[in-house]
Amino acid sequence: MDTPTALGQRVWLIPDGYLPPGMADGLDSHEAVCILNTGGDPVDIEVTIYLSADPPLGPFRISVAGERTEHARLDHLVADDGARIPVDVPFAMVVRASAPITVQHSRMDMRSSRMGLMTTMAHPLPD
Repeated sequence: MDTPTALGQRVWLIPDGYLPPGMADGLDSHEAVCILNTGGDPVDIEVTIYLSADPPLGPFRISVAGERTEHARLDHLVADDGARIPVDVPFAMVVRASAPITVQHSRMDMRSSRMGLMTTMAHPLPD
């Protein structure tokens, strides 16, 4: 069998981040970065959060095993210095990886019992 190929890019931009406050039906609002690692080796990932009124937060670290996917909830991430991503504050993200990956961004807004789901592909930057 051939060695798995690492598909994607090493740097991804997500300009629209927002952790909605609240919950409905026992489910928390949240966002996630969905990461696909098609390569055979683990990939180390650093997420940096950019805010409009404060310095950047991070790095927030994620590891994805070879030939696996990880759906990292942003409300569960803790930076090296203990920082967390603020709720009810717009932000943007830069995702940097040690090898090519593919990144998707999703938001589950539970401020209403009707729920709202948004998802989009992150913007890749060429190496």
